[in-house]
Amino acid sequence: MKKKSLLFGCLILAVIVLIPLSVLAQDEEILSDLNEQIVQVPMVLDSFFGKQEVQLTATIFHPPGDGPFPLIVLSHGTRSNPVIRKKIGRFRIIPQIREFLNRGFAVIVPIRRGHGKTGGTWAEDFGSSCNTPFYYEPGIEAAKDIQATLTFASKLSFIRPDQILLVGQSAGGFGSLATASLNPPGVIGVVNFAGGHGGTTNAPPGSPCAPERLVETIRKFAKTIRIPVLWHYAENDFFFGPQVVRAMFAAFQEAGAKGRLVIQPPFGKDGHFLFVSKSGIPIWTPEFDRFIMELGVGVPIKK
Repeated sequence: MKKKSLLFGCLILAVIVLIPLSVLAQDEEILSDLNEQIVQVPMVLDSFFGKQEVQLTATIFHPPGDGPFPLIVLSHGTRSNPVIRKKIGRFRIIPQIREFLNRGFAVIVPIRRGHGKTGGTWAEDFGSSCNTPFYYEPGIEAAKDIQATLTFASKLSFIRPDQILLVGQSAGGFGSLATASLNPPGVIGVVNFAGGHGGTTNAPPGSPCAPERLVETIRKFAKTIRIPVLWHYAENDFFFGPQVVRAMFAAFQEAGAKGRLVIQPPFGKDGHFLFVSKSGIPIWTPEFDRFIMELGVGVPIKK
C-alpha cells in the first residue's frame, strides 16, 4: 500500500506541460509542395555498455529550389505521460512551418528521445518531487538531440551551415537555450517560445515546480550563450507567468547573455500555446520578422 501511495504521489507531482492536444494527432501525409521528407538522424550516446547509436526521426521541409537556405531547427515540448509523448508523432505544425518557409528558411523538426516517432527512453525527466526538481540535466539531454540534428542538417547540400536558428516551444525552447550554451557552430540566434521546464498543475497558475531552481538553471546556461535570443511569452501562460518569466530573463541578462523579452497580452485560455495555435500566427510573426531582420537572415514579411 505504501508503495502504491508513493507511486501515486510521484505521478501527481510529475509534470506536465507542454504540448497542446490539438497538435498531437498528426497525419502521415507527405506534402510535396513543402518538399517534405522524413529522415533518420544518427547520434551516439555514452552508456554503461559503451557507445550506443540512436536514430532520431526528423522531418525536413524547404522552399522551392535547390538553396542553399538558412535553417530552423524546430523543437517540440514534452509531457511526463508516455502515452501523450508517443502521440507527438512527427510534430507537424504545418501552418507555422509554412510561415518559416515563406521567409526563405528550411526547417528540420527532430523528435527527441522518448517522444513520438523516435520513441525509446525519455531523457528529460526532472525528478519525482516538485519541491526539489533538477533542470540542468534534462536541458543538456535535450541539447544532445538538437546538436545531433545540427550536425546532420549542416551537411545537407541545400542548407547554409553558417545561418542556423534554434526555435523551440516550451521544453523545446528550454532545450534550445541549453544547446546555445554549448555554442554549436553555425547557430546565430534562438527564438524561445514560452520556454521552460517543470510546468505543473500542482503549483499556482503561472508557476512551475521550484521556480527559483529554474531561474538559476537559466543563469547557468546564459553564462556561455554568445548569440542573441528572442524570448516570446504571453501574459496568461499557465505554466510560466510574467513574474517567473521576468525573473528568468533578468538572470539571463545578469549572466551576460543578450536578448529581448516580449510578453504578449493574454491569448486564449492559456497563452502557453500561442505559438502552436494557428490563431497565434499573426501575433508572433511580427516579432519573429523583427528578429531575423536584426540578424540579417531570411526574408521578413512586411505587412
